[in-house]
Amino acid sequence: MGERLGATKWLDWVNQMATIAQNGLTYAKDSHDVERYTSLRELAAEIAAEHTGSEPKHIRGLFEKEMGHATPKVDVRGAAFRNEEILMVKERVDGLWSLPGGWADPNESPGKAVVREVAEESGFETRAVRLLAVYDRDCHGHPQYPFAIYMLFFLCELTGGAASPSDETEDVGFFRRDRLPPLSLDRVTADQIHRIFEHYDHPDWPADFD
Repeated sequence: MGERLGATKWLDWVNQMATIAQNGLTYAKDSHDVERYTSLRELAAEIAAEHTGSEPKHIRGLFEKEMGHATPKVDVRGAAFRNEEILMVKERVDGLWSLPGGWADPNESPGKAVVREVAEESGFETRAVRLLAVYDRDCHGHPQYPFAIYMLFFLCELTGGAASPSDETEDVGFFRRDRLPPLSLDRVTADQIHRIFEHYDHPDWPADFD
């Protein structure tokens, strides 16, 4: 499951260049080094814009927002079950289904982040019970993204609430493992959901990683 999938060479190079530039600008003291790292970041933005059809200014703005030593972003996803069915939400942005979740916020533990995300996107209250997996997003067949992302999947126990779509979701439902809806592959893959069902069947299994 750890084999790198789906990334083209140009995106790998852009990510590496942007990371080198960001780290260089974080630690550089010499003005000439700052100029070189700024130029490298600009070149990464131009390459990304050329391949995606975006404006270089837009890509440059994304890179400039990233400050300090470059680290992966953290995405949390909650797996909550009811009668052997898993809770899923339909995303407004693409009309496809995913496990409820999103970015973890600073000053918020991963467990609290996933409970908040599940409540916001589905209306259900939960308790984070167990970490199921920590995945490098680039290793699991997701569409390309300009930043490195670690995905944290948690088993969550339903404690209350009711199905309630949000500004980001338009529907909420429970699905069997053999009746999954069309998936939002930016957020979750069928292999990941099937693996989560396997973890649900084997509560003694350790968490997956990589």
